[in-house]
Amino acid sequence: MRLLLLQLNPVIGDLAGNAGKIRDEVVSAGRGAADLIVTPELALTGYPPRDLLLFRDFIGRSVEAARTLAAELEGYPPVLLGGVQSNPAPAGRPLANVAFLLHQGRILQTFGKTLLPTYDVFDEDRYFEPAKGPQILDLKGVRIGISICEDIWNDADFWHRKRYHSDPIPELVGAGARCLVNISASPFTAGKQQLRERMLSGIAQKYRIPLVYVNQTGGNDDLVFDGRSCAFNARGELIARAAAFREDRLALDLFQDRPGEIRHDDFSPESEIWNALVLGTRDYVHKSGFRRALVGLSGGIDSSLVAAVAAEALGSEHVLGVLMPSPFSSEGSITDAQALGKNLGIRTTTLPISGIMDSFDAALAREFTGLPRDITEENLQARIRGTLLMALSNKSGALLLSTGNKSEVAVGYCTLYGDMNGALAVIADVPKTMVYRVARWLNARGPHPVIPETVFLKAPSAELRPDQKDQDSLPPYDILDEILHAHIEQHASPAEIVAEGSDPDLVYRVARMVKGAEFKRRQAPPGIKVTDRAFGTGWRMPLAARDWDRDRGR
Repeated sequence: MRLLLLQLNPVIGDLAGNAGKIRDEVVSAGRGAADLIVTPELALTGYPPRDLLLFRDFIGRSVEAARTLAAELEGYPPVLLGGVQSNPAPAGRPLANVAFLLHQGRILQTFGKTLLPTYDVFDEDRYFEPAKGPQILDLKGVRIGISICEDIWNDADFWHRKRYHSDPIPELVGAGARCLVNISASPFTAGKQQLRERMLSGIAQKYRIPLVYVNQTGGNDDLVFDGRSCAFNARGELIARAAAFREDRLALDLFQDRPGEIRHDDFSPESEIWNALVLGTRDYVHKSGFRRALVGLSGGIDSSLVAAVAAEALGSEHVLGVLMPSPFSSEGSITDAQALGKNLGIRTTTLPISGIMDSFDAALAREFTGLPRDITEENLQARIRGTLLMALSNKSGALLLSTGNKSEVAVGYCTLYGDMNGALAVIADVPKTMVYRVARWLNARGPHPVIPETVFLKAPSAELRPDQKDQDSLPPYDILDEILHAHIEQHASPAEIVAEGSDPDLVYRVARMVKGAEFKRRQAPPGIKVTDRAFGTGWRMPLAARDWDRDRGR
């Protein structure tokens, strides 16, 4: 059974463009390329289409695009196409997440998704009716079990606790499936591919049948899809893997007992996160209809890494670095930012803000009479810079990339309408300690360091007052990130973190900061998700709520 896996990067909502890409791939492969050609989940609409699915006309045009594509591919091998259709039943959700079988100029068969995730970034039960019964494709005398993404993520022998009461995979095997094909749009998080491959390998080995997994690639809003489509033989051995973080075609023979092409992969978290940030930034900018970006350069590690990501993603000629020194900016920060721009090959410009600060002070002098200088004046500096950056963005048509990291965003160490301004928060899901690790990895990757060594050596500072250091307001980042990881990603309460040996006063202080910054995060630009728990579409905390753990607080 010869399969051709099309690992695609669709654009959400671009029905004609996505269909055209699939058509071109099939035609390019040729009429004798495979017995079955497979695309990812919802390849026609792009994933996740979210509330585009509420528009009846969008659904109608999507199905019509599938029919048109089937007609255009008459005479070519069967194509398993991820798409959506209306649910004709009088009860239940209005839609179905499906795989269409395109062959002989028409849609011959439809296979539905059974398990509909509603956790983290997923909300499929909002739209789709689950399929019932095994989804089997009979092709050339082989019974192929068809599953869609989540359908394969509920194996009782792999997970400590099954999320769903049913498991479609043993039903497929029980219905006589001799191999399994899973079409997916599975978002990236660091380390997830290794988990996927262990899980998929275990399923193939458990049922002693080959298994094929086809994943989407590309960035869609806050999500990145890493591709890495793969296949396993009946012994659970990896026999093929597509490229990571880019489109690819992967041909394999399921029942040949020899490996196909296994693309090299780097599973280090630094490499994975870098590639995800680059792909997520490139696709966010380009799919939004833009080509250029600008970044405020402070001479610190965060803006340095964001500028490096932007230069890699868009080309250095499409990135502008903006220096906005104040009276509190150190000479080293200015020279570091200039050196970074030179190393990256991006254009830089300098807009001093001292005079603007003076004009703000003068405008507010009467209302502030007798009041000491405090965080208000510090925030004004950030907002002056944010205003200048947005003016440059408006005038040039370049998207502004904000530079705050996850540690800062978590505890609110950032300024609304200031450094939080932007269209995309590139590293908003990267903790400060990981920012340093990725930056070190980046410098070691090429023949010459990109980020000046002095950026790594100086203490982190917002430079909004004389001799300011981040640790004046925050715990050391290695300690802070450990607390944040436990609280945000592992859902540990402050009391549980304290029980593990952390300082009680510090833990409860950090937890209060996380809760208190929720209103800021609601107004932040989208960030690229790279961890298991990001402040994005999967984060749903109430704003006007009491602290349920306050009786234990310090």
